[in-house]
Amino acid sequence: MASAIQNAFVLGAGLGTRLRGLTARRPKPLIPVCNKPLITFAFDHLLGAGVKKFVVNSHHCAESYAEIFPDRAYRGATIHFEHEEILLETGGGIKNVESVLRDEPFIVYNGDILTDLPLAPALAHHAERGNEVTLVLRSDGGPLHIALDETGRVTDIRRKLNTTPTQEFLFTGIYIVEPEFFARIPAETKISVVPIFLEMIQQGAKLGGIVIDDGNWWDLGTREQYLDVHRFFETGKFSESAGLLWTHPTAQVSPTAQLRGATAIGASAKVGDGAVLDDCIVWENAEIGIGTCLKNCIVTAGQRVSGTHRNADF
Repeated sequence: MASAIQNAFVLGAGLGTRLRGLTARRPKPLIPVCNKPLITFAFDHLLGAGVKKFVVNSHHCAESYAEIFPDRAYRGATIHFEHEEILLETGGGIKNVESVLRDEPFIVYNGDILTDLPLAPALAHHAERGNEVTLVLRSDGGPLHIALDETGRVTDIRRKLNTTPTQEFLFTGIYIVEPEFFARIPAETKISVVPIFLEMIQQGAKLGGIVIDDGNWWDLGTREQYLDVHRFFETGKFSESAGLLWTHPTAQVSPTAQLRGATAIGASAKVGDGAVLDDCIVWENAEIGIGTCLKNCIVTAGQRVSGTHRNADF
């Protein structure tokens, strides 16, 4: 049986450029999903796999993390925040936390994905194969960039090595890393993990992958994907649907307002008389005016909206 990995590095420093507008005043991992910060879904997932300590890098609107996690803890697990004055990308970000994680294997987890895929098979596969790095993959659901051979060894990424792969897979943004990987990353350098992985392939290092198609996986890169996650949750098919909060208890929703479909209302938000909201996400402290009609709209924190709108962000 694979030994438990107790540390995870959750990538929280991205700029959220694909959701620009929604992420102007907060990092993408902190956007609310059914009134939970997105990153807490990653934390919950990792806690279920045995993780006890989180390391999170920050850059854009870094102070938001301190506001959400003032005790630097979540459900009994400690959170260590490592700020990047200059954005270091994935490889540089990992190197930057070497002093915190260098002694034990750890899980790297992109802070802008949402998934409930089972992690136990990946942890067992990583230990059994003796890999230095194991990428968690899926057969579909996005761009297929990772080539994997029949032995489970990664042979190319984005066809950078000019191979002719028999099959390519989606990279989920989750990977398991042994501490010796730190030595491959140049210090104080802005660098992605991709060129480092490609060098590992060329050297014959143990860069492996496992395909896990069970469970659900989303990359919340666009407003439609953000709305679609809420629509899926509304069906009750997500593994933790029972714990989701659609209307925050501090929200003030008029008894004559109608909340239809996958509509979430944030803390201290106000929804006026006769308002109709259909598949909308309303963040904290927002105000929806009397008689307002919204369809597929996102209202960010503190915004006031009135009138009739469709497919709009405020």
